[in-house]
Amino acid sequence: QVQLVESGGGLVQAGGSLRLSCAASGRNFSDYVMAWFRQAPGKEREFVASISPRSLNTRYANSLKGRFTISRGNAGNTVSLQINTLKPDDTAVYYCATGRIWTIYDYEYDYWGQGTQVTVSS
Repeated sequence: QVQLVESGGGLVQAGGSLRLSCAASGRNFSDYVMAWFRQAPGKEREFVASISPRSLNTRYANSLKGRFTISRGNAGNTVSLQINTLKPDDTAVYYCATGRIWTIYDYEYDYWGQGTQVTVSS
């Protein structure tokens, strides 16, 4: 059974940093795309970043490049999202997802975590 569990969210002041983690179990995730999405209150879920199988490639939402860094653990079953210089607009629930397709579209991902809340105060 595939399971994704996010952690690391919280309340942080603008300008601070957070590192979100996603622990994946149930299959060999080094062979799958791992991604982060987020959903702010009243908004649609949006793509944040993804990392390809075996960490060969990364992709970021254009508006978020430079402040977000996605990475995998050595075993491939954990994925992290480092967020620097946080802004109030980064307030959202952040979700970890996995799938086979190298895509920014959430409907292409097969499995999702429950999400972790990030709140940035001004």
